[in-house]
Amino acid sequence: MAADVVVFDYGSGNVRSAVRALERVGATVTLTADPQAALAADGLFVPGVGNFHACLAGLRAAQGPRIIDRRVAGGRPVLGVCVGMQVLFDGSTEPSASPTEGLGEWPGLVERLPAAVVPHMGWSPVEPEAGSVLFTGVEGERFYFVHSYAVQSWTLRPTGSFAAVAPVVSWSEHGAPFVAAVENGPLCATQFHPEKSGSAGLHLLDNWVRSLS
Repeated sequence: MAADVVVFDYGSGNVRSAVRALERVGATVTLTADPQAALAADGLFVPGVGNFHACLAGLRAAQGPRIIDRRVAGGRPVLGVCVGMQVLFDGSTEPSASPTEGLGEWPGLVERLPAAVVPHMGWSPVEPEAGSVLFTGVEGERFYFVHSYAVQSWTLRPTGSFAAVAPVVSWSEHGAPFVAAVENGPLCATQFHPEKSGSAGLHLLDNWVRSLS
């Protein structure tokens, strides 16, 4: 039986490519902001395009923080992508130097990349950490990034909801190393767009969808 995935439609950019990619790997996909559907699905895909503050405001208006928190607390998988990943951290310095508070699921501050050319736009390799499920079979591949901000350091909190679970943190680089993906029990995220990353991205999404069953 195909996994049931909701692509959370809270007003953050064009999500049709995500729907098509998930359907290509065999998921039954619903594009909706309905809270009950988002809570009930086998997997929740949280997109994010553009400004951190705007995405977070849209997510809050659609009850996204409550939905994500309830799903994670119940061991129900969530996959955040691009700014949909960034909002899961403590906060961001976008759009101003004073940090905007994020959802605080993971430690870390989203900051502007210290590169000569920003945004980081195009294909870059990712170095998966040992034990990654998402990158199984695509360990040496490149993925498609479009971002100016990223988490550039990771320190696991000594306490908190994920303290007993060792997260798998994978990295890429543009001006400095940055967190490209996190796998932490039911909560996973990628800074790159798997739905725009060709066959490698489809393979990664297939790995995630298969993990839902």
